Amino acid sequence: MARVKGGTRTRRRHKKVLKLTKGHRDTKHKLYRRAHESMLKALTYAYRDRRRRKRDFRRLWITRINAAARQHDMTYSTLIHQLHKNNIELDRKILADIAVRDPETFAKIVQVAAQ
Repeated sequence: MARVKGGTRTRRRHKKVLKLTKGHRDTKHKLYRRAHESMLKALTYAYRDRRRRKRDFRRLWITRINAAARQHDMTYSTLIHQLHKNNIELDRKILADIAVRDPETFAKIVQVAAQ
């Protein structure tokens, strides 16, 4: 049986990995073996952090809402509870945006929630 070398496929695969690791430091973008390790790690971090970003943004929104609510003598948890009780359906992203960009509107929302 004839020997199959597969040089072009290997070169293509190596070039794909080296292209993905462009910008990595030291030998992690030059040597295939090190680049492959670096690529696997980077893709793992990317996958994990796409989920983590959602958590981080939610924490940021909650912090902003809490800070704005406390300026109106109300805590975050009380505000959210009152909003749910009064059937005001604003998610945290929108509330945080209103709190930062339009404090007057946020003050009106707090007044409605307090009733």
